[in-house]
Amino acid sequence: MATLLYRLGRGSMRRRRLVAAIWLVVLVGLGLAAATLRGPIADNFTMPGTESQRALDLLAGQFPAASGATGTIAVKAPADGALGSPQGQAVVKELTQEAATLPGVVGAVDPFQVGAVSPDGRYALVQVQFATRADEVTDAQRDAYEQVGARAEAQGWQVAPGGEVLNAVPEVGSTEAIGVAIAAIVLVVTFGSLVAAGMTMLNALIGVGVGMAGLFALSSVVDLTSTAPILALMLGLAVGIDYSLFITSRYRQNLMEGLPPDEAVGRAVGTAGSAVLFAGATVVIALAGLAVVNIPFLTVMGLAAAATVTVAVLVAITLQPALLGFAGRRVLPRKLRSSTPAGDGAADAPPAAEDRSGFGFRWARAVTRFRVPVILVGLLGLGLLALPTPDMRLALPDAGAAPVGSPARASNDLITEGFGPGFTGRLAVVVAGDTPQATSAAIPQVTALIQRTDNVLAVAPPQLSPDGRTALLGVVPKTGPTDEATETLVNDVRASVGEFRDVDVLLTGATAIGIDVSEKLSDALPVYLLLVVGLSVLLLMLVFRSVLVPVKAALGFLLTVAATFGITVAVFQQGHLADLVGLDTPGPLVSFLPILLIGILFGLAMDYEVFLVSRMREDFVHGDTAQQATINGMGHGARVVTAAALIMISVFGGFVFLDDPVIKSMGFALAVGVAIDAFVVRMTIVPAVMSLLGRGAWWLPRWLEKVLPNVDIEGEGLRAHLDERAPVGPRS
Repeated sequence: MATLLYRLGRGSMRRRRLVAAIWLVVLVGLGLAAATLRGPIADNFTMPGTESQRALDLLAGQFPAASGATGTIAVKAPADGALGSPQGQAVVKELTQEAATLPGVVGAVDPFQVGAVSPDGRYALVQVQFATRADEVTDAQRDAYEQVGARAEAQGWQVAPGGEVLNAVPEVGSTEAIGVAIAAIVLVVTFGSLVAAGMTMLNALIGVGVGMAGLFALSSVVDLTSTAPILALMLGLAVGIDYSLFITSRYRQNLMEGLPPDEAVGRAVGTAGSAVLFAGATVVIALAGLAVVNIPFLTVMGLAAAATVTVAVLVAITLQPALLGFAGRRVLPRKLRSSTPAGDGAADAPPAAEDRSGFGFRWARAVTRFRVPVILVGLLGLGLLALPTPDMRLALPDAGAAPVGSPARASNDLITEGFGPGFTGRLAVVVAGDTPQATSAAIPQVTALIQRTDNVLAVAPPQLSPDGRTALLGVVPKTGPTDEATETLVNDVRASVGEFRDVDVLLTGATAIGIDVSEKLSDALPVYLLLVVGLSVLLLMLVFRSVLVPVKAALGFLLTVAATFGITVAVFQQGHLADLVGLDTPGPLVSFLPILLIGILFGLAMDYEVFLVSRMREDFVHGDTAQQATINGMGHGARVVTAAALIMISVFGGFVFLDDPVIKSMGFALAVGVAIDAFVVRMTIVPAVMSLLGRGAWWLPRWLEKVLPNVDIEGEGLRAHLDERAPVGPRS
């Protein structure tokens, strides 16, 4: 593999104008396709095989008029009892008529007709039915809906439109640019060259542009959830910069050893490019593996992010060599350009004496010297950080988690104030029989069973389908959508109405769907974690031809995940230091965060593991002691891994400034996870454990050594290939 990548790197540099032109054409072509073919962003959390999804499918056929998005307008009168006066009723009636005539609306329900008025006569709820799904409602229709009730507000009333129709797509703006700017600064400091930093950043941005353009071009045929493009952008930016950083760093090192530019690029892609290819493959496999959970929106998120990472890898091993060809030796700081041999054709020129006084070498010596205390302190610290993890609760976010001041949050708070939290997460019970008589006979029994269930506030009168075979009952809990008591209520209702023979009784609604999603993901989490850990052990065994190194890496990954979960739970669920991340309302973590976090951190952890430990193995194989090889691996890799981790943290951290709590928590968890894995696990615990294991770290049974293929990630085969051929001079 290393030899193939070596040839690819040299070829890309020599034909740099052609390679750059091809990528430019791809970027422009996909950009035009995205502009013309881009479809709507969906927010449909479908759950095949669950009771809530079966009920939704049934409702779509039996109640087609109710298949569109719904809205709820919360109304608050200036004083108690005002809704009972003629003037108050006139205001509400006018508001209802105004809502019914809005563009895209098929009807609005007068609250006096359905009893949606609070006992104190001050609050009312106007139900609004749209013709299309929430993701198909236009911006103009949504804006008109948000402006409803201006005349009532002028008379001192509070009017707060809400509901699923206001589910907005998170916008990417200037806050993420902060992370990119910090990443650019890190690159400049790391390389000491604006050219090197600029080339690396340009390469990553082109890769992200191609990936995102391709993603939006496919959005007309694939239902993208609102978080899928954000996750793809977040991950594409981070890995794109890191992968380009690894190759540029190795290229500069080769130049400083006296290699001509084309040879330096070839060897950089052959060695660092192998690590990039391996790391990218692990991320892609982990993200694509989300499909095994069989939740469509999660599968789309994983595949979208995996596609962006794939593009980042391809750009790094093809376009980056071409851009380095344009830059030449200008990627070196000015003071090194004159002091470093220009590469006169002696591809094997002896390198200058190595400086081992840098921080990486000093840190490695300290860690290996005090390895036992370092391991104990590291394990104790990560264990303490992981303490909140068992308390983690998962749920799909509701309007109660929206930013304070947003329309959705204002409506949610007003409904809670006037009617209680249960009205923000009402449940729907579907009763479906083969005949109208069977359905009619079952309705009183179903209603009675539900009313006797703990935590039920009210059961609304049934609505019958045109053929009379299907009935829809509204159920109002006493607690909010993400409350544990509501989850218990859903399970209790399903248990109490699950034994009817002549009819099907199904529970659904946004709250029930969220609970089903969370339960399914919670059940899948251990299986997915086992799959990822098993994959990491297998892949690292192939790479390092060792048993203990992969086991150590997998255990380190589990420590990272546990500590990251603990910190995220402490901040986003328990509310500790929530103000520092701009979180208005702590609550359960979004249900797909843990499984996404495991998939993404797995790839990134293996990235740093390979970059550091591959150099340790390389030096050990070439005769260094296990102790010295560990120090060398840390000494050579610490600077680049530190820069890569800081870039990841900066890019992910930039998304913490978004208002959307889902994206905020994803950015925070990924930033914290990278920080823990890079600085605590990979650069502290790993060298300490490697030093403690000594030569035993590289033990591999002979029978297993014969079975495992040699993937040659360190480029040993490439060095043998280069030793066999004559030195290659520079070519333009």
